[in-house]
Amino acid sequence: MSSPLSAASGLRMSKPDWLASPKVFRTEVLAGLVVALALIPEAISFSIIAGVDPKIGLFASCTMAVVISIVGGRKAMISAATGAIALVIAPLNHKYGLSYLIAAVILGGVFQIILGSLGVAKLMRFVPRSVMVGFVNALAILVFMAQVPEMANVPWPVYPLIIGGLALLVFLPKITKVIPAPLVSIVVLTVITVAAGIAVPTVGDKGKLPSSLPVPGLPDVPFTLDTLTTIAPYALALALVGLMESLMTAKLVDDITDTHSDKTRESIGQGVANIVTGFFGGMGGCAMIGQTMINVRVSGARTRLSTFLAGAFLMVLCIVFGPVVSDIPMAALVAVMVMVSVATFDWHSIQPKTLKRMPLGETAVMVITVTVVVATHNLAIGVVVGSLTAMVIFAKRVAHLVQVSGVVDPDGSQVVYAVTGELFFASSNDLVARFNYKDDPDDVVVDLSDAHIWDASSVAALDAIQTKYKQRGKKVTVIGLNQPSAAMHDKLAGQLTAGH
Repeated sequence: MSSPLSAASGLRMSKPDWLASPKVFRTEVLAGLVVALALIPEAISFSIIAGVDPKIGLFASCTMAVVISIVGGRKAMISAATGAIALVIAPLNHKYGLSYLIAAVILGGVFQIILGSLGVAKLMRFVPRSVMVGFVNALAILVFMAQVPEMANVPWPVYPLIIGGLALLVFLPKITKVIPAPLVSIVVLTVITVAAGIAVPTVGDKGKLPSSLPVPGLPDVPFTLDTLTTIAPYALALALVGLMESLMTAKLVDDITDTHSDKTRESIGQGVANIVTGFFGGMGGCAMIGQTMINVRVSGARTRLSTFLAGAFLMVLCIVFGPVVSDIPMAALVAVMVMVSVATFDWHSIQPKTLKRMPLGETAVMVITVTVVVATHNLAIGVVVGSLTAMVIFAKRVAHLVQVSGVVDPDGSQVVYAVTGELFFASSNDLVARFNYKDDPDDVVVDLSDAHIWDASSVAALDAIQTKYKQRGKKVTVIGLNQPSAAMHDKLAGQLTAGH
């Protein structure tokens, strides 16, 4: 039986990481507040994209952040309403209305739980570094591009305000890091504009903030097969886009913080968060990369508390301090996001020295990923295209590593072909042309001791080689197969032609 002392020791060991020290707690609280302030205009903007009332996006951002802080697998990552999700569900809302959108969000959450349970997170291992760099750079470009409309056709005082905000963000951390520079910048610029009566675009211009908490309920749709077939394609797209962005963001935070996250838990957690969000009438969401960078890179948050408080503060700011928050100049938030974009971009990846050393294929994959993301404004599409391009380049590169060398016995009675390399669909297509069928002796040995058979295409190529020699009355013996290659060869050899 454990003693009271050991029990007390166990309690001490289980203390939350955000209570490790007053400094950590302060960092997490202030980071959550900064993110909450930055979330408001973003959530309103995404609501407009989806064609719903601003409060729908704000509710989604609140519930996503609070729920994922508890059930998610990546500490300090911010999930909220996002532009990618808004683009996916906007057509459904325009055609069928808000109730169908909410039903799709709930079903999308169910799909995410299923996909997470099936291990979809393991697919992240197939995302190469060049795609990850492209993803990060494209993210930085998109974050900056999102600020351009806020800097066009605006009163002239906006520009000095942005410059002043950037100056605070750059130089204040060199003096003190007790209070996050983004929070100081937002407060200072707000005080200046309000006190001086400077007329510039504010958060309140983006839309009306909610005045009450969301109430849970079921979507008002008929529970029929027809409804299911209507919302299922949108729900699946939401699930896939949400998981891809969330897992890519989790990997990015892993790299920044030098810590590991549970991607399977994150996948399932995203589903749970979307289901809860749907029941509270939100528009759904996923990991929000720009706000995550504010939380992790700019504010220095590392625990779940900052994510939880971002959602909690968001509702408090909207409901309790709505009039004050509405007076925040957009210039203050633009300055923060511009700083985020600059800090996020991997400048080392485009330095001439780096480009000169990097293989051309790797650079091409990065450029293609960035181009597709910027062109489509969809990070998920860019990652898929970039990964497929990387796979094609890799397959082409590996295919050329297969070597075939033939040695004829001194007496001329036998030839031994040594095959080295990885045999798969890209390399095996050229394998058949590497043999001298006409002039070789009657006894041919194909030695695969330094090769590996990966697929049916390779077995079919070996069958074709044997058939060509057989047509000339010559015998072929295949030797040196390792166990997996032998098992595949024995199973498929002679079974891949139309006659079988």
